[in-house]
Amino acid sequence: MIRLRRPRTDDAEIIRLIKKELIPLSYTSNPRDAQVIREIPKRLRRGVTFVASRTKTSVPFGFLHLYTIGDMLVYDMLAVHPDHRGKQLGTKLMLCGEAYGLSQKCRTARLFVDEGNGRAHKLYARLGYDTVRYYPEVRCYEMAKMLLPGGAAWTGGQ
Repeated sequence: MIRLRRPRTDDAEIIRLIKKELIPLSYTSNPRDAQVIREIPKRLRRGVTFVASRTKTSVPFGFLHLYTIGDMLVYDMLAVHPDHRGKQLGTKLMLCGEAYGLSQKCRTARLFVDEGNGRAHKLYARLGYDTVRYYPEVRCYEMAKMLLPGGAAWTGGQ
């Protein structure tokens, strides 16, 4: 199921996923960088986080964090535990994010993907995101997509 994040019960696993699955792919971050780790809870408080979990109260095995700026949906972080990959959870989380963006009157969606994360780049391309530009100084790609009304409706995380 996809549901909204519950900070008290979900954040420990979300932070673990960030440390193990996202930070190692980043050219600009290090898993032992105390400042980066301290910033994660603050970052999660800005925006909305959806989690994939077995039940409403079980530990998440994937998450998507996003926020809106005007009429733009900005994907911040997406991670799925390695044991749960290949089950379309990334796709489901992204579609949930798009539905949320549409409910917030967003017209475009943007994200950044690290150069070394080919698997995520393929996922985003398959979902209709186009590579806009490459930033060599941080080794990541910017991708974007127009959000079309009439897509999946946001159901509050159900």
